[in-house]
Amino acid sequence: MSQIILITGASSGFGALAARALADAGHIVYASMRETTGRNAPQVEAVKAFAVEHKVDLRSIELDVASQASADAAVAQIVADNGRLDVVLHNAGHMTFGPAEAFTPEQFAELYDVNVLSTQRVNRAALPQLREQGRALMVWVSSSSSRGGTPPYLAPYFAAKAAMDSLAVSYAGELARWGIETSIIVPGAFTKGTNHFAHAGSPADKAREAEYRNGPTGSIPEVALKGLASLEPADADAGAVADAIVKVVDLPFGKRPFRVHIDPSQDGAEIVNGVADRVRAELLRRIGLEDVLKPAM
Repeated sequence: MSQIILITGASSGFGALAARALADAGHIVYASMRETTGRNAPQVEAVKAFAVEHKVDLRSIELDVASQASADAAVAQIVADNGRLDVVLHNAGHMTFGPAEAFTPEQFAELYDVNVLSTQRVNRAALPQLREQGRALMVWVSSSSSRGGTPPYLAPYFAAKAAMDSLAVSYAGELARWGIETSIIVPGAFTKGTNHFAHAGSPADKAREAEYRNGPTGSIPEVALKGLASLEPADADAGAVADAIVKVVDLPFGKRPFRVHIDPSQDGAEIVNGVADRVRAELLRRIGLEDVLKPAM
């Protein structure tokens, strides 16, 4: 059955890949992005061209995840167009690369806003509708960095993704009795196929960054990036993340996995998450909340 899907941060990367894959699978997909009449106008045209060429229902919509008003307006438009919203896919995010000390607190806050607070704005816009429906799916694009082996120089991004993952886990338990299912998608460090590393932010304190570059840590960036690339198989395809999302969305309600890993480099996140998720499930059973491990049918 065709589902109405909202994707945040769909101008590029996993968001754009997932939007096209879900539309190809027969769903009505809203690829949201900010500045649809400005810097992202070419991406809007690309969405239109894909929809025409593939004869699918893929639409762009203005949604700035840094604005509650923008999130509210986007969700209201989708519901007005279709009478419902079936899937919210939290994908918007931004990466940084550099020594943690050289990022200002304001940069940390900005990154946290994009990667974490953005999901709260979209949830506050969408959840009244989803709870009223009594059946929906929340998909969160996390990162293996939240629990896998992690190299230095990515601290602000890793911290933000870990926070978002924790938020997703808490929301899962709170939404289950409302009939809202949760799946957390955990991509590994794909070094090609997206613009994550190419568009990564850098520290604002250039003098502090230079101290690290000229000190004993000077070799870390090159070693870290080369090391990550060497772990990634030659045939690793970022499109596998989009394919995994399609599979989750297309599964019957109540049968979707809580967490799916797509990590060709095998950084260990699947092992750690497996333990953490089992511990969570056991605690919920011990305190009498086992029912929130699955959505109400």
